[in-house]
Amino acid sequence: EALKKQPAKKKASAKKEAAKKEAPKKEEAKKVSSEEKKGWSWNKKKRGRPTSASKNPPLKIIPLGGLGEIGKNLTVYEYENEMIIVDCGMAFPDDEMLGIDLVIPDFTYLEENKDKIKGLFITHGHEDHIGAVPYLLQKLNIPVFATRFSMALIENKLAERNLLASAKLNVVKPGDIVPAGIMSVEFIYVNHSIPDSCALAIHTPAGVVIQTGDYKVDYTPTRGGIIDLARFGELGNKGVLALLSDSTNAERPGSTPSERVVGESFDLLFKNGADKRIIVATFSSNVHRVQMVIESAVKFGRKVAVSGRSMEQVVAKALELGYLEAPAGTVVSLDAVNKLPENEVCIVTTGSQGEPMSALTRMSTGDHRKVNITSRDLVIISAYPIPGNEKYVGKVVNELMKLGAEVVYEKYSQIHVSGHACQDEQKLMLALTKPQYFIPVHGEYKHLKKHCDLALQMGMHEENVMIPELGRVIEV
Repeated sequence: EALKKQPAKKKASAKKEAAKKEAPKKEEAKKVSSEEKKGWSWNKKKRGRPTSASKNPPLKIIPLGGLGEIGKNLTVYEYENEMIIVDCGMAFPDDEMLGIDLVIPDFTYLEENKDKIKGLFITHGHEDHIGAVPYLLQKLNIPVFATRFSMALIENKLAERNLLASAKLNVVKPGDIVPAGIMSVEFIYVNHSIPDSCALAIHTPAGVVIQTGDYKVDYTPTRGGIIDLARFGELGNKGVLALLSDSTNAERPGSTPSERVVGESFDLLFKNGADKRIIVATFSSNVHRVQMVIESAVKFGRKVAVSGRSMEQVVAKALELGYLEAPAGTVVSLDAVNKLPENEVCIVTTGSQGEPMSALTRMSTGDHRKVNITSRDLVIISAYPIPGNEKYVGKVVNELMKLGAEVVYEKYSQIHVSGHACQDEQKLMLALTKPQYFIPVHGEYKHLKKHCDLALQMGMHEENVMIPELGRVIEV
């Protein structure tokens, strides 16, 4: 009505002004529509959330270890001029690395940017996640954040190299959120084969990134609680920018059995081997497994001794901190059990991977100073061979059998379950977190590829699923 009463020139001018005001709204509407079509990343039915245009700088995710291999896990998160590190592990050398004791990640980029680093955050205490921490702290005096048991194992390593006094160590617990400059890191409880394992939710201005660490879903754990699935779901509902998830068992369908299954198998083996000395080989860090061995030994009236340097250190620390429980007088020295009848003895030892200098390997070759294998021994190898170690484990089994021992190993009995998620658990993690981008980690290329296939089956778009490479920068 106002335009009708105005002169012609004023009418035209008013119409132009009105058009200018309307133009941005039309462009904005068009842009949102385009982004919606492009950005639904969860599946074709648009169950996910649209990508939102952001003026923030990108978050850089830089894997420096743990891809195309099992070992030396290390991931860097960089936002503007600040960085954090997740895990710092080692790997064992292969046959071609003559004279090499262990392999650590390349720290060059970290040394060049040492002033930007706000901290090192540890998911759990396995060697492939903490084994290189002393070598990093020799070069960079940065704060370290880890849960209680993980930190206890790190302290042992630092003490061996006289680095403990100068280290900046900070103990956290599941549920804690640690500020790290412009970013912050949240510890989320998960089930694994070592106590106090956590996934990390990294809160950044670009969005939340979840790195699962090693995990499984165990509804009936022998010790500790159940994985905090509710928190993963909460974060998924709020919006997860990217998920970096454990791919170790991506080739295995179904779910990983509960650790309780192994306890039942131990009881049966202890019952059937009542007249023999029992020797159990497992990973020194698998405290839950050692606890089940102790419980079975107590049930059947046996004393427990440990053999192998790493086993002795871990068991001593776990007993001290309360992660292992044993009636007084149950855990004794090797010298003490050697004075007992064979049917009252249980020895827990390292060497489940057939490592050349391990206690079990030395027993199999007759080189152990305190344990001689005979036909009166029942040897239980309670671990999967890590890919590449099968021939070493097979050699140890052969040598033990030549000495007359009865050998029970995982291939033929249920004396080991994995600490890693299988396909159904990996799908559950994807469903709960609903990530915009998916980046599989922790595994050989075949594991990463299979994990990507699972994400695509769940409806994620191919351009939002990527297989990372060591040293290659991912910007999101």
